[in-house]
Amino acid sequence: MPAGESKPMSRDPLQEERDKAGPLTVSQLTEQIKDLLEGEFSSLWVCGEISNFSRPQSGHCYLTLKDEGAQLRAVIWRGAAAKVDFELQDGLEVVCFGNLDVYAPRGSYQLVIRQVQPLGLGALEQRLRRLREKLAAEGLFDPDTKRELPPFPRTIAVVTSPTGAAIRDFLQVLRRRWRDVRVIVLPVRVQGDGAAEEIAAAIEAAGRLTPRVDTLVVTRGGGSLEDLWAFNEEVVVRAIHASPIPVISGVGHEIDVTLGDLAADVRALTPSEAAELIVPAAVDVAAALGGVRMRLAAALRARATQSRLRLERLADRRVFRQPYERVHDLARRLDELGVRGREAMTRRVTTSEQRLATAGAQLESLSPLAVLGRGYSLTTHASTGQVVRAASELAEGDKIVTRFADGEATSRVEDLGNKEEH
Repeated sequence: MPAGESKPMSRDPLQEERDKAGPLTVSQLTEQIKDLLEGEFSSLWVCGEISNFSRPQSGHCYLTLKDEGAQLRAVIWRGAAAKVDFELQDGLEVVCFGNLDVYAPRGSYQLVIRQVQPLGLGALEQRLRRLREKLAAEGLFDPDTKRELPPFPRTIAVVTSPTGAAIRDFLQVLRRRWRDVRVIVLPVRVQGDGAAEEIAAAIEAAGRLTPRVDTLVVTRGGGSLEDLWAFNEEVVVRAIHASPIPVISGVGHEIDVTLGDLAADVRALTPSEAAELIVPAAVDVAAALGGVRMRLAAALRARATQSRLRLERLADRRVFRQPYERVHDLARRLDELGVRGREAMTRRVTTSEQRLATAGAQLESLSPLAVLGRGYSLTTHASTGQVVRAASELAEGDKIVTRFADGEATSRVEDLGNKEEH
């Protein structure tokens, strides 16, 4: 190297690369990160605890998923949020399905949730509570809709697992209590995927059996909430409520209460109790019939004794001891009334004759003929028949008729004598 010349400095390879390509803008860098993340994580499942949950009027849900070591912002758009069938809230553990989305204006990424499911037993209990509230509001558990079981069923359909202990216990108790019954087992799975649909289909099929089934039993043995979950499914609850046959539910043990129990007409605490509720005990029926027979015989004896006493009292009555005495009394009474009637008629006739004679005498005394009998006469105009009361009513030449007490005479006026001149 010539004297006086300095040694050239070596250059950074990264700097040379930047000098060639030029620096990236923030938008360019964010776009590259967006392409990388969204392409790599287009669909994934993430589980975590919900915090900072909010749901504005838009209907979108904003939240943060967290665990012990990290946090992840997430969003559920309104369409997906409407399909969530349980209540989202802070502290709830969930498992979410979706994709990563980079929000360029803030340089942040978030999980866009398309599906969300509760995680663990607490989530099942929450789902059960929400479904119970929904179905109760529709009246599926209304006590007024419950039907009574027939007292002596001839045919019973049982929806259960054919290999479980529940059907064995049920049949054992049933046969011990009452043998005159026909049992039809409709085999189904009582837990696991698809069990609810099988149970609902069997319940519907029981309603179509011929001859008609008298009582339908839905039963299985005990288990955890997850084991009994099929009997909490909405399809099973609605099938029980819609059944045309009275339904008794005997699912699990005494402490287990499913939605199917609430929808059934009768709930049994166990499968064995279901058998006890469906049919009576033969010994109890026999004892009851014996008691009825004894009471009936005693009642008939008492009725016969009462009837005999009543008959004896009737036989002692006068009408039965002297049946014609009453007839004779009435005949004597009739004769007496006849005599009294004839006497009354005679007195009435005599009184009437006397009154008639008196009236005749009075009329006779007032008769003009009686006056004539005392020497008087009655003169009338021959032409008009009018009574002549004064000579002035006559004229010479008038023809008059004079009536005497005995006969009459006709004459003509020849001389009126001296008339008073007025």
